[in-house]
Amino acid sequence: MLRTLFLNPPSFSDFDGGAGARYQATREVRSFWYPTWLTYPAGMMPNSLVLDAPPMGWGVKETLRLANDFDMVILYTSTPSLNNDIATAKGFKAINPSMIVGFVGPHPSVLPEITLKADNVIDFVVREEFDYAIPEIASGKPWDEVLGINFRKDGKFYATPDRAVLEDLDVLPFASEVYKRDLDISLYEIPWMKHPYVSIYTGRGCGSKCTFCLWPQTFSGNVYRTRSVENVISEVEYIVKNFPGIQELFFDDDTLTEYRDRTRELSHALKRFNLSWGCNSKANVDFETLSIMKDSGCRVMVVGYESGDQQILNNVKKGIRVDQAREFTKNAHQLGMTIHGTFIVGLPGETPETIEKTIDFACEMDIETLQVSLASPYPGTHFFELAREKGYMSEIDMVNGDGIQNCNISYPEISAREIFMAVPKFYQRFYYRPSYIFKVLKRAMRDGKEARKIFREAVAYFRFLSKRKAALKTPPASVA
Repeated sequence: MLRTLFLNPPSFSDFDGGAGARYQATREVRSFWYPTWLTYPAGMMPNSLVLDAPPMGWGVKETLRLANDFDMVILYTSTPSLNNDIATAKGFKAINPSMIVGFVGPHPSVLPEITLKADNVIDFVVREEFDYAIPEIASGKPWDEVLGINFRKDGKFYATPDRAVLEDLDVLPFASEVYKRDLDISLYEIPWMKHPYVSIYTGRGCGSKCTFCLWPQTFSGNVYRTRSVENVISEVEYIVKNFPGIQELFFDDDTLTEYRDRTRELSHALKRFNLSWGCNSKANVDFETLSIMKDSGCRVMVVGYESGDQQILNNVKKGIRVDQAREFTKNAHQLGMTIHGTFIVGLPGETPETIEKTIDFACEMDIETLQVSLASPYPGTHFFELAREKGYMSEIDMVNGDGIQNCNISYPEISAREIFMAVPKFYQRFYYRPSYIFKVLKRAMRDGKEARKIFREAVAYFRFLSKRKAALKTPPASVA
């Protein structure tokens, strides 16, 4: 079997674009998700290595030192990082001309032939999930017999039939076993998670139909496929045993709470570990289920509110009512749960008035932390098709030279610049409230470690805002 390097490539400072990121950009505060998708094929290949360059602080120079240690390199790529990743692949080929180069991720899944033709350095791409395609290629299976790939041979391009969606997720190796083998968990931190944390999936896909969301529309599908609760608990046992310093566990499924009965069953099974945990959730979980989750150790939920305007939520098929979100938030806070809310400015229907409405809504919810993103129409999403059809999208890169999101969307009612400037405005209105500052100071006075963490994050945040202001003075680059 070919010696294979699974690479989350080097990129901009603090850029999280890897195989666990919901969107690809430089973060306001240091945040890195685990490269979970790369671990499944790597777990089937004992002569492989998962290298996650960004959290390690590795640049291209350090990464290329491994070029002669492997026969094949698999690069996880994304729309905004594609050109950088091609440059890294060229570096590998320059040192080791016989090295096979494969690209994986949502971008090549949606645009396989265009990705393959982007540069001759790419030998093949895998469409959608790549758990079995890579081990088959590494074991010497003829490429025209490997399902779900596009490849180059003798100057010509070929595509094999689609691979069936993997239904039995219990057959996959534990991602955490590869974390233990290849990664340093101390490098992974998220501001609203206790550190160190470990993140895994208990399922793939999402039943929601949000028109802007990258993963279900391009990669994992709009059906939530789940591991058995017994299989998940077996991995939790492995994590507890092998990462004794872990402070928190995060279930990174798109929406862990999609199936209420399974959520309750999993929560009951987790209770015996006495372990703090968190998950992604929609703002529609009933009080009883939240109570069971809280009782089993659920401390934090990442909730995609997106907007406080009902028409915008309807436009993007969010499947949530604003009054539902209010009730959910009230119930979660009554139970003592922490919420990290995610919001997006620039979705279809956005106006200066709807942005004000959403900021007011976020302040009213008084959640513990939030994240504000610019709407990004990724290829393969319904949002992309709408933006292209209506002429809402400009042909500029999704990120600038520092990896900070550009705004490449505008509407008759609001310009790209106004949308871009709404992000710092949103943060300032939310975080600079006297009541919020008072809560943060109370936390800092109770815990010296928490005080140091808050200080580090504040410094990083103001540094990020400075870079965003500088970005306004530099015209965005056009998409190649």
